[in-house]
Amino acid sequence: MLAAVALVLALCAGCGGHARSPESVVRAWSAALDANDNAGAAELFAPNAEVVQGGTVLRLRTRAAALTWNRGLPCSGKIVALSTDGPTVTATFVLGNRATPCDAPGVRATAVFRVDHGKIVLWHQVPDTGASPAPTV
Repeated sequence: MLAAVALVLALCAGCGGHARSPESVVRAWSAALDANDNAGAAELFAPNAEVVQGGTVLRLRTRAAALTWNRGLPCSGKIVALSTDGPTVTATFVLGNRATPCDAPGVRATAVFRVDHGKIVLWHQVPDTGASPAPTV
């Protein structure tokens, strides 16, 4: 009987939690960026995540590539609007300074995230359509 209990516990050890919600992943990414925690932000990206910004499409094949990309972002972003549709989250930020001065402090920026199994698989900056900052959510 003791062996059966040990087997059940061993089998359940790896199945305890489920992936974080897409919204919580986006909030965690924003918080890491705001804290200048580039490694923490990079950890939230899946291998081969796609980044679309302007006319550029970039594939972050490794964690090191995700770290380099997050490190290169000049601005933090306070979330002022957030909407979720299944694995897709659209977040609007008001940009601010990080370790280096932001090139557009106070400007709104919007990105669409797709999250799979608790990791960002797509980060796509899209035009912001709001005229003024929405209430912080």
